[in-house]
Amino acid sequence: MAAELSPEKLSEIHRPTLDQALEAIRTRAYWSPHPEHPKAYGTEGLAGSLGAAEGKAAFDAVLNTRLDLGQPGTDGWTGGEISPYGPELGIEYPHADPDVLLPVMSAAMGSWRAAGPETRALVCLEILARISARTHELAHAVMHTSGQAFVMAFQAGGPHAQDRGLEAVAYAFEEQTRTPRSADWSKPQGKRDPLRLHKSYTAAGRGISLLIGCNTFPTWNGYPGLFASLATGNPVLVKPHPRAVLPLALTVQLAREVLTQAGFDPNLVAMAAERPGEGIARTLAVRPEVKIIDYTGSTAFGDWLETNARQAQVYTEKAGVNTIVIDSTDHYRGMLSNLAFSLSLYSGQMCTTPQNLLIPRDGITTDLGAKTYEDVVTDIAAAVNGLLGDDARANGLLGALVNPDVKARLEGASALGDVALASRPVVNPDFPEAVVRTPVLVKLDGTEPDDGAPYLSECFGPVSFAVAVGSTGEALDLLRRTIREKGAMTVGAYTTSPEVERAVEDVCFEESAQLSLNLTGGVYVNQTAAFSDFHGSGGNPAANAALCDGAFVSNRFRVVEVRRQA
Repeated sequence: MAAELSPEKLSEIHRPTLDQALEAIRTRAYWSPHPEHPKAYGTEGLAGSLGAAEGKAAFDAVLNTRLDLGQPGTDGWTGGEISPYGPELGIEYPHADPDVLLPVMSAAMGSWRAAGPETRALVCLEILARISARTHELAHAVMHTSGQAFVMAFQAGGPHAQDRGLEAVAYAFEEQTRTPRSADWSKPQGKRDPLRLHKSYTAAGRGISLLIGCNTFPTWNGYPGLFASLATGNPVLVKPHPRAVLPLALTVQLAREVLTQAGFDPNLVAMAAERPGEGIARTLAVRPEVKIIDYTGSTAFGDWLETNARQAQVYTEKAGVNTIVIDSTDHYRGMLSNLAFSLSLYSGQMCTTPQNLLIPRDGITTDLGAKTYEDVVTDIAAAVNGLLGDDARANGLLGALVNPDVKARLEGASALGDVALASRPVVNPDFPEAVVRTPVLVKLDGTEPDDGAPYLSECFGPVSFAVAVGSTGEALDLLRRTIREKGAMTVGAYTTSPEVERAVEDVCFEESAQLSLNLTGGVYVNQTAAFSDFHGSGGNPAANAALCDGAFVSNRFRVVEVRRQA
């Protein structure tokens, strides 16, 4: 039976999008094929997509059901997700026997390899298009597993995640097609006949790719690795975080549907949900069939993977200490507003949220006159209070605390130093069980810090430190030490001095950290745009890979050459 989605049909539908994505990663200009606004979906929006009511109904329909993916090796069922907003999801997922599932996945590689880079890319784009059409449904799934507020779950968990997946496909296609599919080789031999060979070059996947999902951004952090591996010829086994299974389960379901319709084995994408306390990531990570691992989460487990999963190419995003250097500004109110939003968004539960604000003890110069350290800290606290003073707005920005560990860190922050901004509870009228808290800002002394200084470790969640330093030079020294020893996903700086600007740049160049300078408008240090911004650098302890560059995809496949006598 012919495939419902032939390569020709896929090319007609998706090749223009692939070409635009390739152009975008070359120019770094703004581009996205995935609408950010919820009203862009539904009967009057994106063709075939679910509107707001339909998406909510689809999400509700999967609650308290058994989500059967139709994959082999199912030896039981597991679940137990509880929304950070309170309700139990009540969904059961297939529990896989890896001794059955992994061989079946490996067996699917042959036809997928033979399809070639373009067909693989176009199948991936069809999967992304199906995901995009169900953005409203996935937004509720992300919201009720991560604690993100709905609008953020819609945008970050939907179009922004889809953009990152498409970006990975574009890089994968670019890297795989650098080498031609074939070449006729002729070496002159003087008076003798030349030596002639016909050579073919095939991009071959390394083996099964294991995606270890995270709780806070299951799709945004999951899609790059998933699609980079799939597009480069590898089967992908998705191991979701036990608190955030649903978004990735729906993704796997859609991927299997598309693969089947395109004439490929659906077992190229499968899922391994775990029983409570089972910890199957450690077992799967060292399986000989697993050749690639993508992981976002704690430094401890990321380090374990890098040390022990020696048979695999491991891509990790771990913890870091993100820092803002405040030297001077020509837009003081804009700086305060920008920092307040950055500290508040999703209750600081982002790997890019600034934690340490390094402020000279003698103060800074601004367009509103000189400001002391105390002035700056007080004004930042006031800006956060102003932003979050209205509970409806606060709920929309903060979301809910994702787990009890975040709440414990928040509640313990007041013991670390003088509190400049106290956290307060916010009631969510729609979800009264949700734990919603405003950020806390603690004043600390940055003079000659010892290894136990609180700001030298990540305090994940809505906790930030206003660190008093002797000078901007001391701030740069502390910045360098922090990046080198602990890593950073983001660095920010405010300065009106070209010399200081160059000095901050030099630190970030030398320590390999992504830098944002003098952000005072609607772009924030903890946000990045696919096709243009690099998320992480891969050059400091916070992450060994960047989303997304050529290095993120190029080691997921190998070019295998076959030479024939011509």
